Amino acid sequence: MLDKIFQLKNNNTTFKKEVLAGIVSFFTIVYIVVVNASILSDAGIPLEAGIIATVLTSIAGCFIMGIWGNTPIILVPGMGVNALFTYTIVLGMGLSWQEGLAVVFVSGILFTIIAFTKLATIISESIPHSLKEAITVGIGFFLTFIGLQKGGIVVLSEETYVSLGDFSDSSVLLTVVTLLITVSLFAKKIPGNFLISIIIGTFLAAIFDDLSFEKTTNTTEAFRSYFDVIGAMSFDRFIDLTFWTATFSLTMVIVFENIGLVFGQVHMINRPTTYKRSLQANAMSTITSGILGSSPTVSTVESAAGMTAGGRTGLTSITTGTLFLTSLLFLPFIKVIPDSAIAPILILIGSLMIQNIQHIDLEDFSESFPAFLIIALIPLTYSIVDGMAFGFIMYPVLKIILNRKQDVKMPLYFIAFLFLMNFFFHTLHYK
Repeated sequence: MLDKIFQLKNNNTTFKKEVLAGIVSFFTIVYIVVVNASILSDAGIPLEAGIIATVLTSIAGCFIMGIWGNTPIILVPGMGVNALFTYTIVLGMGLSWQEGLAVVFVSGILFTIIAFTKLATIISESIPHSLKEAITVGIGFFLTFIGLQKGGIVVLSEETYVSLGDFSDSSVLLTVVTLLITVSLFAKKIPGNFLISIIIGTFLAAIFDDLSFEKTTNTTEAFRSYFDVIGAMSFDRFIDLTFWTATFSLTMVIVFENIGLVFGQVHMINRPTTYKRSLQANAMSTITSGILGSSPTVSTVESAAGMTAGGRTGLTSITTGTLFLTSLLFLPFIKVIPDSAIAPILILIGSLMIQNIQHIDLEDFSESFPAFLIIALIPLTYSIVDGMAFGFIMYPVLKIILNRKQDVKMPLYFIAFLFLMNFFFHTLHYK
């Protein structure tokens, strides 16, 4: 039965290999339950509800990928897009988290339309490689900045806007120590390094009396808070320009990110024919994210761990999805995990995303300067959308100045125009 569904023999794998690969994938990615819920809580979603939403969204994503895509790709709420959801769409653009979930839902529908048509190829080919990479790098700096703030290493300053935190504060010292542990575990390629670092960081905080066990909650109360989140999407501002600017920007980010990740992962296991259905599964999973109460799912780089362990089919991702249920057993204690244990993960993931800068042609000014604007302005404006806008507008302008109009595809002019109109209406809004 399983062999018929997942084509185990045709893919030169076995039930045992797939299950073991799924277990490996789970332990490399389960840290997302804590980290994503922490970021969602900054948007106003109760932490307990955010934990449950992250778990259920991950389960849904893994099952959709396993059944529809039949590949060992793990779908969970993505780092970077969760920052876009919380710090740009909700806190930056002024949408409520309920309206933000509606943005996720509509973006999922648009992504699905793109994935099931030729639009995926058209959009991918029309956006310059330098701008795609710049978005990843800019979000990497943004995540690093958020991690430094959460850990108290960087704080608000009236004189210089930001400054170094107080290292006499135990929370700041714990962040630094946990960061050193996290980096060491990652550098030595210890399996489950992020999860281990969160556990050690929490243990250290307990030793130094930096935990509040009053935060613990029972599972019944947690699910009661989640009932206020599931299906809580609000379309009150559906006809508002801000809503559609947020939707347009989120759709672009998840489309760019997933096209690249899925393409690389299906080639890693030498199954390029599964690319289309895997991308479609990814898109459909985004729709469930909005319904279940989380930021969008993405194909994770941690999927490579399961593939390296022998995973070749959707049975791997289904195994991982099933194991996510076990994380609910620790629900009463997850809430006590301190920022000093979470911040190092954000900082390290940011550093990994920044490495994409090496793929940008820095010798071509017409490519590097628009990319630079995106990279610099995403963290400095505290807005992924505004940072993207500057780069996407500057790119065609600079190409025209240099008489290189042939480098710009027509869809990019349209995207730049939309970003320009957003700035225009944004200015009118504040007059």
